[in-house]
Amino acid sequence: MKPKTLKRGFFKRVFGIPATGTPINDRCWSVKDGKIEIDFSLAPELSRSGGALRLEGGGLADRVLVLKGDDGRFHAFKNRCRHMGRRLDPVPGTETVQCCSIGMSTYDYRGEPVYGPVKGPLEIYDVIEKKDGLVVLI
Repeated sequence: MKPKTLKRGFFKRVFGIPATGTPINDRCWSVKDGKIEIDFSLAPELSRSGGALRLEGGGLADRVLVLKGDDGRFHAFKNRCRHMGRRLDPVPGTETVQCCSIGMSTYDYRGEPVYGPVKGPLEIYDVIEKKDGLVVLI
């Protein structure tokens, strides 16, 4: 059964343009010693369920997607679909993330495939929630 999909234009899917943006404030995160630290006061994107950050560059070896799930928990993934290597986006109301390409490969929050031409599970990262932010173990 085809899951709910993120409403996006055909050309955005063809060109693999993700719906999730980079942080509004690029000072909200830093990476050091295999950890990403995110400051909630500078990352309003993570204040609501379905909110997400696309982290790239800044000393990261791989792109990372961090989201506040519909389950109320924070999740982090290597932001690379196992089908075509495109970026991922959360799909509100579904507890899934989906590739930004035409194939719409879809994964649950555990990184397990649930739909599409996927080639295995996503790499997920452990997340430690602190009072004022998150630590993502990469």
